[in-house]
Amino acid sequence: MFTDTHCHVLSLEYDNYDEILKKLSKNQIKRIIVNGYDLESNKEVLKLVKKYPNVYGALGIHPDSIHKNIDESIKFIKENINQEKIIAVGEIGLDYYYTKENKNDQIKIFNKMLEIAETNNKPVIVHNREATKDIIDNLKKHQVKGIIHCFSGSLETAKDYLKLGFKLGINGILTFKKSNLPETLINIELKHLLLETDAPYISPEPVRKEKNEPKNIIHTAQKLADIFHIDLDTLSEELERNFEDIFDI
Repeated sequence: MFTDTHCHVLSLEYDNYDEILKKLSKNQIKRIIVNGYDLESNKEVLKLVKKYPNVYGALGIHPDSIHKNIDESIKFIKENINQEKIIAVGEIGLDYYYTKENKNDQIKIFNKMLEIAETNNKPVIVHNREATKDIIDNLKKHQVKGIIHCFSGSLETAKDYLKLGFKLGINGILTFKKSNLPETLINIELKHLLLETDAPYISPEPVRKEKNEPKNIIHTAQKLADIFHIDLDTLSEELERNFEDIFDI
């Protein structure tokens, strides 16, 4: 049984989200963390965690959503971050892939989210796309722990995150034929890693052409187990300990 620490199984993303969430345990999923990314998705996260026993939630503002109902979004997160089964602030972070023109605004909102996490003693789930230095510089300003979502960087970058007490979220990228991530993870202890899917995105091999779901975490898990030369049961036990290092449920 595995935990999917980052996914977006929402009615906003799936027509069959209810079916997916009802079948989690049958698909070797112990629990999932559904990450909000704007006001609408955060509101749905609250509803889902109340309805499904093995669904937990994170409330956040994705960098692509920083100009979308931002004041109301921040207010909603502050008011609901300590609701039952809301266990993290996320998805938050910085994304310079398409533009850096709103860089200062992104950093401002990122720090507001980090402040909420710090004040409420919540871990954070951090999105980083071509913004590594600014991510690290701003994380250093706060006493927070959490997960670097969708990690695919270098060993040097990984070590920088680990020094800050973060774990690395590993998803389907690990299974891609041209991925350098396996070579990086060989040099990192398993205690620093967690699994995620980012569903409905980043489907792993051999289902890369399909819309992703939490059940596909098994493909990434098997690849990770192969890298560390352990079986899936041992991997599951190790990752559960890693989960408990970050999250208090």
